[in-house]
Amino acid sequence: MRITIAIDADDMIRIQKITGRRKKSPAVSQALAEFLKLRERREFIGRVLAGKTDFSLSNEQLEARDRYETR
Repeated sequence: MRITIAIDADDMIRIQKITGRRKKSPAVSQALAEFLKLRERREFIGRVLAGKTDFSLSNEQLEARDRYETR
């Protein structure tokens, strides 16, 4: 989707440096995607800590899953 947004010039430079992207559109897209992933993680952790998530895997199962997925 193509939109027009106003971004402070200094913020745009920071976004480009942090993402390592020279072009503005890919830099903003990457920054937005990373922001959304971070927000989703924080919300999930908040639900887990509040006891509002029924996550049925044991710690051992999670560790085994992590080892499998990192290969």
